[in-house]
Amino acid sequence: MNSIAAEMIKLRRSQSLLVVFLLPISIVGVGTFNTVLSGEELQNGWYTLWLRTVVFYGLFPLALGVAILASLAWKAEHRSGNWNALMGGPVPSARIVVAKTSVVALVAASMHVVMLVAVIVTGKVVFGLSGTLPGPLWTASALIVTSSIPLAALQSGLSMVIRSFAVPIAVALVGAGLSVFLLTAEMGGAIFVLPYALASRATQLATGTFGDSGAFTTGSAVSVLASSAILTVAAVLVSSRVLDSRDVHA
Repeated sequence: MNSIAAEMIKLRRSQSLLVVFLLPISIVGVGTFNTVLSGEELQNGWYTLWLRTVVFYGLFPLALGVAILASLAWKAEHRSGNWNALMGGPVPSARIVVAKTSVVALVAASMHVVMLVAVIVTGKVVFGLSGTLPGPLWTASALIVTSSIPLAALQSGLSMVIRSFAVPIAVALVGAGLSVFLLTAEMGGAIFVLPYALASRATQLATGTFGDSGAFTTGSAVSVLASSAILTVAAVLVSSRVLDSRDVHA
């Protein structure tokens, strides 16, 4: 817990809050602007608004946001002699990896909360939608947060081994692009292999897009939860092993 608190303090001192607020609000703003500009009504109410904001968010921006947060989380460790201090300290590698992953996942969850608030406010104020988000979309929201954990673990691992701030972010964009291709081709099995595809699939649940049936099912929820658990454990174990094998910088 102390390790996680320490990592959270370090991340808060970075530009992470800009990512948490600006990225989701910008996505909702773009979706709203395009809808208003087209003059089209939200034919299916909240579901249509969700499709034009959250589903789009899941294609590229979600992976981008998590990648930036992970790079920020490891930025300080790659600076001057901080890596040597990290490797020479008493904290086990596994604890470092878990702490970094947990903090990135928690901040990514905050980013989705901001997205939810922006969607609800836009739906009520701009489009005058009645009520609030339907039940399936609330459940999908929880699964989006869950599916972001293996993505956080993967990006944290990449930012750990790659000193460049930008390269892991570029990898995330490539991974997101590959996931869009696979999901468009209705290769649903991609979610069991690619955390990027898993996060994208979670945003599409109950929308009928990219091969989704349009109905929220127990099977789809279980597949996301199982994939999240397997991919998270795999990413953390690999990252811990890699960190164990690393030496101080020359």
